[in-house]
Amino acid sequence: MKPETFLPDDYRPAEDEPFMNERQLEYFRRKLLAWKNDILAESRDTIEALQEATRNIPDVTDRASEETDRALELRTRDRQRKLVAKIDSALRRIDEGEYGYCDVTGEPISLKRLDARPIATMSLEAQERHERREKVHRDD
Repeated sequence: MKPETFLPDDYRPAEDEPFMNERQLEYFRRKLLAWKNDILAESRDTIEALQEATRNIPDVTDRASEETDRALELRTRDRQRKLVAKIDSALRRIDEGEYGYCDVTGEPISLKRLDARPIATMSLEAQERHERREKVHRDD
């Protein structure tokens, strides 16, 4: 097991340091793990709330409203479940030394993009091309 990389609390990846050096990788690893832990905590809270909220509501309108709220909450949790899979994939890419590089071009993904969306797998340019192609095919 490798030793933990020291990372000051105020550290932010900078363009003037080597791309995806140990500090940057550790920064993104911690960011991804914190995000994942937040999502999992929210999921546990949702499960607890849904278990507690199983009650018989006599008013049809109130019951419909409650069921709509539950359906929305479950849909949100399903999206977050998929997000956790993407976070796990990003953590795997960090371990394999592939993190931060575009899947399409192999070029580095900008640090600003990774900071805003640490699960990004494409550079901004490749993502825009992908979305334009997707839009063209969807309009057919």
